[in-house]
Amino acid sequence: MLTIFKKEFNSFLSSLIAYIVIVVFLTGIGLFMWVFPSTNVLDYGYADMESLFSLAPYVFMFLIPAITMRTFAEEKKTGTMELLFTRPLTDWDILLGKYLASLALVIFALLPTLIYFFSVYRLGNPVGNIDISGTMGSYFGLILLGAVFTSIGLFASVLTESQIVSFIIALFLCFLFHEGFGYLANVRDTSDFSYYIVQWGISHHYETIRKGLIDSRNLVYFFSMITVMLLATKLVLGSRKW
Repeated sequence: MLTIFKKEFNSFLSSLIAYIVIVVFLTGIGLFMWVFPSTNVLDYGYADMESLFSLAPYVFMFLIPAITMRTFAEEKKTGTMELLFTRPLTDWDILLGKYLASLALVIFALLPTLIYFFSVYRLGNPVGNIDISGTMGSYFGLILLGAVFTSIGLFASVLTESQIVSFIIALFLCFLFHEGFGYLANVRDTSDFSYYIVQWGISHHYETIRKGLIDSRNLVYFFSMITVMLLATKLVLGSRKW
């Protein structure tokens, strides 16, 4: 697994698309935090990072599928997948190596946003007037969200040989699981129906963690989603033996 991880991560760093998506992510978030009138910190008047944590999930919907679309699709198209299977590696070694490499790149893309945090920290009146524990909790929620989207992206990539098709499938599934259940809950006015439907959506659990409420139900949900998507990917990957 470590071999696959190193190979995939180095491959990401040697490709132009990795740097493009990271720059687009940081530029987009930076514009909303510091430039656009309705969302920038200076006009808002509060030392917080609400713009980052509210907008990042939607940016992730495009960023992460762009990162994961090549993981299996490119291997299939170039024929190197068969070569990979001839090596002394299990399907789980291949899958987890690619998953962890993709997730590491997502976290790598998040690291420069700590500059935004330091800037907001210094802008507070007095200096440091920012909810540090709440901000760290929001970062934790964002990493969990990225982990789920990454598992969805890998599942989409294993379904096809086309990177574009993989990107579209992953984008659709990320949006569906993040926003779809919230829209479905609004279809009916029954409060019990809406309550239970909303629980199935990623957005509900992410927003709960953003408020600092990191309880076991939210963690179980995120890890269950990751496990289900990885198992689905493993199932498709193993279908070659049928």
